[in-house]
Amino acid sequence: MTIMQPIKRQTLTSAVTESLRKRILSGEFADGQQLRQEALSNEYGVSRVPVREALRQLEAEGLIQIIDHKGALVSKLSFEDVLEFLEIRSQLESALLAASIPRQTEDDLALAQATLDEFEEALQSGDVRHWGELNSRFHLALYRSAERPNTLALIESLHNKTDRYTRMQILFTETMARAHEEHSRLLRLCRERKVEEAAEFIRFHILSAGRALEAYLQEQTA
Repeated sequence: MTIMQPIKRQTLTSAVTESLRKRILSGEFADGQQLRQEALSNEYGVSRVPVREALRQLEAEGLIQIIDHKGALVSKLSFEDVLEFLEIRSQLESALLAASIPRQTEDDLALAQATLDEFEEALQSGDVRHWGELNSRFHLALYRSAERPNTLALIESLHNKTDRYTRMQILFTETMARAHEEHSRLLRLCRERKVEEAAEFIRFHILSAGRALEAYLQEQTA
């Protein structure tokens, strides 16, 4: 008879954190929506402890805000915030890609290619929920050889904060094909070791997403 080992609290917390993160990024929980510990504990069938710890982690990532007398609320970003985050991303990612390219291995490039293939499939199938996740995974795969974990963690956090806007930009501005083409070009520049050109292009790639989304939102409010 197999004896089941009890689930460690940290493992449970990680599982709840991952689930809540995905639900926030997918839009299941709307901007400003309150996340009640008791309701989440009942839904997941766990005590409040892992839920509370998960909410603290998500607050650290910037996905929720914990406010006195209101509890946990899904963070709501202004469009100005989004543009600022994209500007920060463009600078960080440009520098990190330049540092990464000379050290990239075939394994690094293969991982980026595999993720790019998944991204293309998600675009073609209209799998909106995973566009942001795969976009982030592709970018991070290009930077991992730089071996700068703190910068990578910061970039990943910025990707998470702007995930739903990334999906909006791709979905509503009809840039699905262009997104894939630009990613393919980035990967090709990495393979060719064109450091300066790749660093400049990734900056353009990130900022042009913001411009496309800005134009769309202005058109909707006109």
